[in-house]
Amino acid sequence: MSDIIILNEDKNSNDKNVYNENSSNLGGLISKINWFIISRQALKTKEKVMFFRLLSTMINSWISLSKSIYVLEKQEKSPTFKKLLWRFREELDSGKNLSYCLDLYPNSFLEAEVWMVRSWEKTWKLNTILNDLANQVEKVASISWKIKSALMYPMFIMFVVIWVISVMMIMVVPKLLDIFQDKSKLPNSTKTLMAVSDFFVNYWYILILVWVFLKVSIGMWKKTPTWKYMYDDFILKAPVFGQIAKKLILSKFSRVFAWLVWSWISVVESLNIISSVVWNEVYRQKILLLKEDVEKWIKIWESIDWDPLFPDMMVQMIQVWEETAKLDKTIVKVADFYEEQVDNIIATMNKLLEPFIIVFLAVVVWFIAIAIMQPIMSLSDTISWS
Repeated sequence: MSDIIILNEDKNSNDKNVYNENSSNLGGLISKINWFIISRQALKTKEKVMFFRLLSTMINSWISLSKSIYVLEKQEKSPTFKKLLWRFREELDSGKNLSYCLDLYPNSFLEAEVWMVRSWEKTWKLNTILNDLANQVEKVASISWKIKSALMYPMFIMFVVIWVISVMMIMVVPKLLDIFQDKSKLPNSTKTLMAVSDFFVNYWYILILVWVFLKVSIGMWKKTPTWKYMYDDFILKAPVFGQIAKKLILSKFSRVFAWLVWSWISVVESLNIISSVVWNEVYRQKILLLKEDVEKWIKIWESIDWDPLFPDMMVQMIQVWEETAKLDKTIVKVADFYEEQVDNIIATMNKLLEPFIIVFLAVVVWFIAIAIMQPIMSLSDTISWS
């Protein structure tokens, strides 16, 4: 009897071991999936700035890099950021340096930032570059935020306008036009309004399909080098938005160039890094050609002189640098200048877009009112004459 009990106990223990093994396999799979998803997510700008600034402060207080990362990891709430810090600490404890850790997450840290940290690691002044990186990331994020906030209001107004027009075309206009029995004698404006209304009522799905098709097609075309070049060239030539895009690219080009040169990275390598930082394919190809010219000992200002992508002021400032060897101070002023110009353009655009949207909405409402009221007025005239 005791043997039977022992056998049962062994069977139960084996079942438990199998269950624990399956649970651990399942838990490991889920952990790997979570790790894969988290590792592909980019850090928020706020998290990135905080990371650079706090790390600089702790290193400046003679706290080791691994210990600093450990402190940040313990107080962090975001799972994405916490996993990243844990990975950093593991790599640092195994003998890797911070630039190697940053290079593991290209979605969160730019190539220029990795190179700058790698350069300053050799001088034992990592705290200096981390604090400067925090300031520069904040400046770049500030410009992006201003553009988004400037476009948010007009986009919201346009969304409301489209929604109101759609509701009128689908629900209001058909009921108003039902009062006219003989639609062949209606004015052209009313017939046009009827055609638009019929399209919204009966073929609304075509609008959605066209929108999805255009979005997917443009997204696929932008991934090909030829179409990306054409699309980016169109953006640069677009009124108002082209000027904003060009000044933003020039500002980023100037600031990153100054960072890299200040970090004792060669001009050729700096241009190669910048070509991967700018988002515009037209400027990227031009910067790569500029790098080839510099490798042939052609001066930068001579290579970009008379080029419409680079204004005369930037050419002159770079020429001054090549004569005085003070690019990091000279070209930063160029970046500040273009950022200020972007601020002014955005402020002006906000003032102009609002009345433009109001006028557009007024014209649409006026056309609908005329199209509806014109046959009603004709009908009232006919009744009065009769």
